[in-house]
Amino acid sequence: MHTLYHHPFCPQSRFIRLVHGEYGLDLKLVEERSWERREAFLALNPAGQTPVLIAQGMPAMPGAALISEYLDEAYGLAAGDRRLLPSAMAERVEVRRLTAWFNEKFFEEASGPLVTERIYKRFMSEDDGGGPPAMDVIRAATTNVRYHLAYIGWLARTRNFLAGDRLSYADLVAAAHLSAIDYLGDVPWSEDDAAKAWYARIKSRPSFRQLLSEWLPGVPASRTYVDLDF
Repeated sequence: MHTLYHHPFCPQSRFIRLVHGEYGLDLKLVEERSWERREAFLALNPAGQTPVLIAQGMPAMPGAALISEYLDEAYGLAAGDRRLLPSAMAERVEVRRLTAWFNEKFFEEASGPLVTERIYKRFMSEDDGGGPPAMDVIRAATTNVRYHLAYIGWLARTRNFLAGDRLSYADLVAAAHLSAIDYLGDVPWSEDDAAKAWYARIKSRPSFRQLLSEWLPGVPASRTYVDLDF
């Protein structure tokens, strides 16, 4: 069994949880409030960020990029047609490109600011940066969501899945980030039918069930969050 240090609404952590679900791997979850900078957690990842994966006989693995590469090397080949990082080099390049796009660019411009301002800051002390959400940051991030959603829609209209003909890391990472902000009602699904139809397919998969069952005390989920036919 693997152990994942995560936050329930950390988009990169959600991505790693979806990968475990698709591969049928047992996963123990340890909630980590990274802003508290616990010494024991910093010993695992001096950067102080989630996710961090612990696997028997391996050093601590910080970051979604490193963890996803490990999971492919350890379990991908045995998954056969269900492998989430394709075997062909050109296909691997495209999956990695899109995985980085969402874990880095989308996170920096959209999901990261929205989760921080709307969720994390509720639980932070003033010394840690807590307090009322910065509305200018939220407005900029929600505007950026629209541009990214249009890109997802274009990919969904031109391919069977985001990176090609088969489900891959690209679909799971994009869906993970969208799910975190869809909980908050910050995804304008009415603006792109192709993106909406693609997301409905992904969030209907069994690997998504645990994510959709999680709720944040005091912050109700949006109408579209758990509705598979939204």
